[in-house]
Amino acid sequence: MADNAARRWWALIAIAASVLVVGLDLTVLNLALPTIATGLHASTSDQQWILDAYSLVLAAAMLPAGLLGDRFGRKKVLLVALVLFGISSAVCAYAASVGELIAARAVLGIGAAAIFPLSLAVIPVLFAPEERQRAIALMASATFISFPIGPIVGGYLLDHFWWGSVFLINVPVVVLALVAVAVLLPESRSEQRPRIDVLGVALSSAGLAGLTYGFIRAGQDGWTDALALATIIAGAALLGGFVAWERWLTRRAGVAGSVRPLIELRLFRSAGFTWGTTLATLVSFAMFGIFYAMPQYFQEVQGANAMGSGLRLLPMIGGMVVGMIGSTVLSRGVNPPKPPREGMASPRKAADGSVRPPLASAKSLVTIGFAIMAVTLGAGATTKTASGTGFAAAWFAFFGLGLGLAMPQTMNAALSALSPERSGSGSALISALRQVGATIGVAVLGTVLGSVYRAHLNATGLPAAAAALAKGSVVAGVQVAHELGSAALLVSVRTAFVQGLDAMLWVCGGIALAGAILALIFLPRRPDGISGAPRGGAASPAAGESDAERAQLVV
Repeated sequence: MADNAARRWWALIAIAASVLVVGLDLTVLNLALPTIATGLHASTSDQQWILDAYSLVLAAAMLPAGLLGDRFGRKKVLLVALVLFGISSAVCAYAASVGELIAARAVLGIGAAAIFPLSLAVIPVLFAPEERQRAIALMASATFISFPIGPIVGGYLLDHFWWGSVFLINVPVVVLALVAVAVLLPESRSEQRPRIDVLGVALSSAGLAGLTYGFIRAGQDGWTDALALATIIAGAALLGGFVAWERWLTRRAGVAGSVRPLIELRLFRSAGFTWGTTLATLVSFAMFGIFYAMPQYFQEVQGANAMGSGLRLLPMIGGMVVGMIGSTVLSRGVNPPKPPREGMASPRKAADGSVRPPLASAKSLVTIGFAIMAVTLGAGATTKTASGTGFAAAWFAFFGLGLGLAMPQTMNAALSALSPERSGSGSALISALRQVGATIGVAVLGTVLGSVYRAHLNATGLPAAAAALAKGSVVAGVQVAHELGSAALLVSVRTAFVQGLDAMLWVCGGIALAGAILALIFLPRRPDGISGAPRGGAASPAAGESDAERAQLVV
């Protein structure tokens, strides 16, 4: 029994390593892109497609990847995804042209699209409810640690090796993860093998890709860009058609020869799933805005290099680890007995043998976590050009604390609604919504920062070309100021950027405050999963389900 428990945790560590590599790839590429552009003679448009090819494929392939995991086996699909990720990383490293790199990045996105949701999908299958929060905390840590580690590792590699090394470093980690997953992770799949929802796959993939591209383009070219608005509208329309199609399939559930829906819409009957996913998406929205803007502040205003920028993000990780440990202890208590019912938090046993409830509910922990994030983001919004590194480290640490308290609970609320039968497609839905939230966050928050920056930048007296370039970004503004030898312009660029940063952080703080209010009003005190099944057991049906719907949840 102990050996099986140890195998489960070692398997999860192997999967977490895979997630860490995917996260590193995202952060390192932004750092390496200028060097890559020089080496491959990539134009600005080429550089954008190097970035976007990955994001678009990732968004489009998540839901189908989750379905394939349910149908053919989550371990099998995860192994294939790791192989794809490793091979495409090597191809990226040795790409001889822009076209090769863009194609390899697209394949990289396919691998990541399976790794992200399936890393979550194995949690409801492998772990009982009282263990899931620790499992989720481990997986979340792997994701968040990649953000500061990426610039640190990438900066070192770019200083000592050629640009391809930032991709090649993925390969040994992927090989280790492959061996560990193959040996340690048990296979799991849906017992039913229904026909694949081909139209659902097409509509969801096209809709998510369109929405992602539209928001990326709007963030770059402005919200009046016709192509950006057209693709956002088209993506939203396709997703609307997708939901209508899924509802029609759900009504036909149980009819002979019918196709099982790609996503289980009745998951949204669960308050835990709906609000857990919504709050996790809000966290992604605000968090990615911070990871987009703060490295620019450290490098262009404080003068740090990429590695120094990564080091300055570490206090957030420290706070997050403390928050996650606290969240797990407070929600579980100590030495919990086996819970009486799936989906309920484990009670604590007192010294006299009586059973007491956990020290804090999921609702209270998430509400407090979001409130802490809101307050610390408000503090961050008072940043000045003269603010020291200690000030940023302090509010970063407390932001991480709030994140650590809230994130495991929101994810646990969402994952508790998933049956082992549909954990792949359900986790893919959670991951897809978080990915879209992150994309929208970067676009919207980047627009806020950029608009305030341009409004406050004093480009009076500059040649028209230089003024236009300086208004494009803080990076370009600092470069123009150095080329012209203008100390006044440099001060104006940095001051204008900090004003834009503060405005963006106020918006992030408002999002966090909204999250606290939503959690307080809507999030259940305990995970209220509709699956309600222990591993290997039958799912407890939600009230009013048909026999056909219940059959979809039986493992």
